[in-house]
Amino acid sequence: MKADRQGGSETGTEAVEMAQQGEVLEFEEYVRTRQDALLRSARRLVPDPVDAQDLLQTALVRTYGRWDGIADKRLADAYLRRVMINTRTEWWRARKLEEVPTEQLPDACVDDSTAQHADRALLMDVMKVLAPKQRSVVVLRHWEQMSTEETAAALGMSAGTVKSTLHRALARLREELEARDLDARALEHEERERCAA
Repeated sequence: MKADRQGGSETGTEAVEMAQQGEVLEFEEYVRTRQDALLRSARRLVPDPVDAQDLLQTALVRTYGRWDGIADKRLADAYLRRVMINTRTEWWRARKLEEVPTEQLPDACVDDSTAQHADRALLMDVMKVLAPKQRSVVVLRHWEQMSTEETAAALGMSAGTVKSTLHRALARLREELEARDLDARALEHEERERCAA
């Protein structure tokens, strides 16, 4: 009788181990197939490539701990994006006290001379003026091309809040771009006057 019980418990333990091993393999396959897209999402949330990799890695570690709790694995991307947004917000709050506001924003660094890369660098730099919530809404709506309802669900807010946040964020971006354009024109004008003199 004892042998049957022990055999039964070993089989039960083996079944649990096999199920856990299946979950690990499933998670590994998910990461392999979605890693590039997830890294692009992380790059849109934080401007620094190294921080984006750290953000994705942290989100993957946190998601792995909850992987078996995601019943519908088709929603794994949305779950992971939410974890990345929450993690980025945690980091922002922790760093917020270390940052010192300045009168003038630093110049955007552009390594590539093409207009596309310059525009991208400018946009990433301008996105820094947005609050984390605004940045999340802009990234999900415009870069990830999620609908208002999908964005609301991913961020845990109402569709109306998404719309108003997006409206304010885009207005803020427009203001920042216009201010930078005026500064650039003023510098250009000064340079012309110096050359003419």
